[in-house]
Amino acid sequence: MQAAILTQYGTSGNIRIVERPDPVPAAGEVLVRLHATSVNSGDARMRALDVPRGMALAMGWSAPRQPVLGGEGAGVVVGPAGSRWANR
Repeated sequence: MQAAILTQYGTSGNIRIVERPDPVPAAGEVLVRLHATSVNSGDARMRALDVPRGMALAMGWSAPRQPVLGGEGAGVVVGPAGSRWANR
């Protein structure tokens, strides 16, 4: 899969599109193959580390702890045959 990752805080030039391994859902989980996602003000603030003073430590001091931006998307649930969520 492709992912937009943030390697260090700063401008949008620090975002890289990279290949990452496909996630494998554990028992009781589903995998959503995204067709669309968004960029919002939270992503822009995270990229610039424009957050309240104490929150910077939780985000990562010199680089983001979670380098993949975004938290919402639209797609199709894929999973094992017979899953109650697959093909809906």
